[in-house]
Amino acid sequence: MSENPNPEQKSTKKGKSFAAHTLILIGLLIGATAGVFSSLYFGSKNVELVWFVQNITQPLGNLWLRLLMMIVIPLVFSALILGVAGLGDVRKLGRVGLKTLLYTLVISAASVVIGLTMVNIIQPGKRIDKTTALQLQTEYGTSATEKINTTEANLKKAKEDAVPVITQIIERVIPINPFTAMVGDSPNLLHIMFFALVIGIAATMVAKSVVKPFLDFFEGLFEISIKVINGIMKLAPYAVTLLIFSSIALFGLDLLVALMWFIITVLGGLLIHVIFVYSSSVYFLSALSPLAFFKKIRTTAVTAFSTSSSNATLPTALKESHENVGVAEEINSFVLTIGATANQNGTALYEGVTIIFLAQLAGVDLSIGMQLSVAYLAILGGIGTAGVPGGSIPYIIVVLASLGVNPGLIAVILGVDRILDMCRTAVNVVGDITAASYVARSEGYSLKDELRPPKNKIQGI
Repeated sequence: MSENPNPEQKSTKKGKSFAAHTLILIGLLIGATAGVFSSLYFGSKNVELVWFVQNITQPLGNLWLRLLMMIVIPLVFSALILGVAGLGDVRKLGRVGLKTLLYTLVISAASVVIGLTMVNIIQPGKRIDKTTALQLQTEYGTSATEKINTTEANLKKAKEDAVPVITQIIERVIPINPFTAMVGDSPNLLHIMFFALVIGIAATMVAKSVVKPFLDFFEGLFEISIKVINGIMKLAPYAVTLLIFSSIALFGLDLLVALMWFIITVLGGLLIHVIFVYSSSVYFLSALSPLAFFKKIRTTAVTAFSTSSSNATLPTALKESHENVGVAEEINSFVLTIGATANQNGTALYEGVTIIFLAQLAGVDLSIGMQLSVAYLAILGGIGTAGVPGGSIPYIIVVLASLGVNPGLIAVILGVDRILDMCRTAVNVVGDITAASYVARSEGYSLKDELRPPKNKIQGI
């Protein structure tokens, strides 16, 4: 795959340049300010405001999201095939896959431990007035009921089918018809990625003269996908303004105040995870300066925050990880595409905190053993949750029911889930790039020299 021009800078006619992340941040600020003003002035239940959001700003913002999601399948498929074929050796692929899996498990476990520690210290569920909690359940009960009914219907069907666990795993990972996994509104990325892995591995076993036209086709598909993405990302500042305005204008500041301690717990845990866990990984495992590293991938983080979708952010992550961090394209394509579905540390932390928070709210005292079960389930949830907005909600409903906590309590956090989804998605995607940089360095690839700490440059680490 050839290098792509870096669209980090935009120029005006007067010669002034603006970084892409700066324009997106400006959009975030404008949208948030307009949303707060509208909520305070009109009220989040104002008929005209609700109509304006549902018929103007939300559809236009979702248009941009749909454009991004439209190009994810060709990008993921071509990038993964080229990445696996580029590794060249099946044994090398096995090492890269094992390192990615182990890294994901360890870092996800660390995030869940941080989350559970925070929620037990702060105990946000015991800080919400019971009357307020009942009002929140009433207000968001309809949305919660729909989600619970859908989840329970799926569980009931699974029980009736009585499919063995190993069979469920096989069906979840291996497609019968990979092309059906690519169609519909919810394409199955796990099936698509497995098929791409098989094709990529097979391509390494075929004579280069024979396989070259095949790989050239996917090289062209990848480059075309990147060009399309570059065009779509030019709309990002405007779309982000609309999306943030829509979220804040509808749920209102009163909900933020009511759930303040829950929000503080989640955001505090995410911040600690980034500052201590990710920084330690970047410094010790990737031998890079954490500050320089985070600065180089800020457009990816801002895009993830804006879209609430790891899948939609994948194109930007692939670009910045390769061009700004120096991760080799074959490592990049493999680790980041897998990570968009499997390496979701922020989601694991959020799910652990949310489950304990709602148990506290319900007055259910979870023992240490039960909390360890929650930690285990949260790690699995972080690996298996769909990389789309709100993808963790059905999983949380299932775990609540298994713990004997009323799943209807999920209504309490539905109003702020989108805002917290934005934050945890940013953490997820940053974690994917830390994983890619670690795997690349452990495999002997060189990263950008300017990102190394001064002493590492001297020692030649």
